[in-house]
Amino acid sequence: MNTFFTWLGQADLTNMQQDKNASISSIATKNDQHFDKIVILANTWDEQWHLYENWLKKRMAIASRPFDDIKIHRANILSPIDYSSIAKEAQKWFSKLAVESDTLSINLSSGTPAMTAVSIILGKAKSNTVFYQSAPNGNIFKDDIPFDFVAEYDASVARAVSAKATSIPNQCKAFDNIVAVSSEMKKIVATATKLAELDLPVLVLGETGTGKEVISNAIHAASSRASKSMKTVNCGALPENLVDSILFGHVKGAFTGALKDHKGLFEQADGGTLFLDEIGELIPDIQVKLLRALQQGEITRVGDDKTITVDVRIIAATHRNLVSMVESGDFREDLFYRLALGVIEIPALRHRIDDIEPLTNELAKEINENSKKHPSYKSKRISKKGINFIISQPWRGNVRELWNTLNRALLLSNKEEISEEDIQEALIQRNCQQQESDVQLVCDDVIDLDQITEKIQKKYIEAALKATGGVRGKTAEMLSLGNHQNLKNRMIKLKMLPDK
Repeated sequence: MNTFFTWLGQADLTNMQQDKNASISSIATKNDQHFDKIVILANTWDEQWHLYENWLKKRMAIASRPFDDIKIHRANILSPIDYSSIAKEAQKWFSKLAVESDTLSINLSSGTPAMTAVSIILGKAKSNTVFYQSAPNGNIFKDDIPFDFVAEYDASVARAVSAKATSIPNQCKAFDNIVAVSSEMKKIVATATKLAELDLPVLVLGETGTGKEVISNAIHAASSRASKSMKTVNCGALPENLVDSILFGHVKGAFTGALKDHKGLFEQADGGTLFLDEIGELIPDIQVKLLRALQQGEITRVGDDKTITVDVRIIAATHRNLVSMVESGDFREDLFYRLALGVIEIPALRHRIDDIEPLTNELAKEINENSKKHPSYKSKRISKKGINFIISQPWRGNVRELWNTLNRALLLSNKEEISEEDIQEALIQRNCQQQESDVQLVCDDVIDLDQITEKIQKKYIEAALKATGGVRGKTAEMLSLGNHQNLKNRMIKLKMLPDK
């Protein structure tokens, strides 16, 4: 059986009164395929239903088409633009008609845009539906709707999961969501909280991936400037020929391509905060202008001769040693001290062991939350052995490396519990061997080789103990000493433990 489904439109009734075809009658009488059943939904114009049914049957008879089963049904909808009630009514009819029909043809020309949109979305979910439209001149054509909504949804969710996985974890809701179990991080959060209140320039130091941007965002969110915008720029990614314009803006005609006035980041952040990531990468000329903006609260757009007053708080971050750069002349000393009114140095993840387990759990929770909309994803938990393995790792890439490793482990596994082996497979192996520097001696030097090797051994034992949380058996394995007793004997020999 071939069924034709349509909503009743105003044009259909108007043309009926002039004995002219409109959308419904055009498709019903001219389509190559004959319809055994015609279902028309309407929620108004009740007094004209009977007239339209009889008129359409007459048209169908003249065209030698089946006309016995043509009926207008009441649609229980709140209004012609209420998507919820339209969808409920259409779903009821589509489910029934798609089952009992070989082909269900749907008219997209009659009814409101909401009715058409719902018909497309619900109709595409059925395997035996086709869509038709009619032109004002009476021509009809079949519509090939080039969308697979289920596949599109799955792909969209997959892209969203990927975007979340490759971004930094979202921990910035002031300081509440920053994991600070260790004494080191508790001090950092306390200092940052105080600095947020004082509205001072802040310099955030730390290795790559430690969370410098996260703490900077939290400082802004907890400050009196929270209602204003926070602009972020990676100084290391600024093109040298455009850095001046990006930071301070330009006027029309200042250079080729300057077609109109442009506000730089300082003006865009006026009243708020400007976060300068990797500030150690700024060239000397820009360092001078940045210093002036900090000291006087004034900037000058490229190509302009007038100054603009701005009220911007600067938070700068870098993984580089700015003190060494000052000493070598690569970073202005006056700018350094201007920025370093408030200094926060975030410790590496391997130096705050107590934070690793709660941080891991928070990141895993976020990954599960980001991925739950994907139909094939199942929420994961990490086993105790998996947690212990994570704690034992050095995490040279810090929180960012941990975040990416957990994404690989959780997103690629089909198991509900992530094991130690899963984490180990998700790790990207890095060559941690340090290149030995050449040793240069003169003939009068006297070297105590035992003392040198003892110092090296002590450093490695201390580092391994910190990495394993003091678990001597695991530490012995890391140092290839066999077992904890051998480690103990070595520590006694190096006077790291008393000889009892």
